[in-house]
Amino acid sequence: MTGWRALLQPHRLFLMALFAGLVIWCALSLRWDWLPEYGPLALQGLWRTIWILAVTTILGFALAVPLGLAQAIGPWYLSAPARAFCTVIRGTPLLLQIWLLYYGLGSLFPQFPWIRGSELWPYLRQAWPYAVLALTLSYAGYEGEVMRGAFASVNKGQLEAARAFGMPRLTMFRRIWLPQAIRNVLPTLGGETILQLKATPLVATITVIEIYSVSSRVRSDTFIVYEPLLLLALVYMIIAGIIALAFKKIEDRVPDRPRQR
Repeated sequence: MTGWRALLQPHRLFLMALFAGLVIWCALSLRWDWLPEYGPLALQGLWRTIWILAVTTILGFALAVPLGLAQAIGPWYLSAPARAFCTVIRGTPLLLQIWLLYYGLGSLFPQFPWIRGSELWPYLRQAWPYAVLALTLSYAGYEGEVMRGAFASVNKGQLEAARAFGMPRLTMFRRIWLPQAIRNVLPTLGGETILQLKATPLVATITVIEIYSVSSRVRSDTFIVYEPLLLLALVYMIIAGIIALAFKKIEDRVPDRPRQR
């Protein structure tokens, strides 16, 4: 009942009524006759956007963990390259990185006959592998720096106690250090994942079909400008809201301190 009372507060009712009125006005006043023709393509672009987001964030975070660990405790020959990678990624525009990979590697690979004759060549001729690689490296560069701070923020007393009990380093990392570091950066990871979502339209510049490129195609084919952009904004807001809610649920379920075994 407390949730319903909070929902039925006057200012919330006013905002919901305002939003409903805006939706009804958009549905009745704007042109949506293009949706039946471009709807299947829009669904395909939406699926491609979600797929790129999921793959690049998972792979990027998997790469960010060793990057952060190398900067936190690694010797200089590991920490220096990791720090340089994160600095370059964070200091250059993502669009430039996408173009360098697509037009750089994409034009370099055909010069090697053994690459053209390999089973990977049908994929390397397409644009999406370079888009996935660029977004993965970008996410890893930012999250690598975040994980460096997360590893450094873990209480060193717990690690020393684990060493004193003879716990192997890998077990200590898996059961104490990594879980606490991830718990400390969950709010940041949620925000970075939403930023990664808003970076996906850049892959349209190398001909990858995702939800933004579909709206651009609608504008170029029909000269209808506002309706595709409004629908696109709504789609991004819904996905971002789902991401924020998912991370909030994860934060609520994560214990405040490690479980005792």
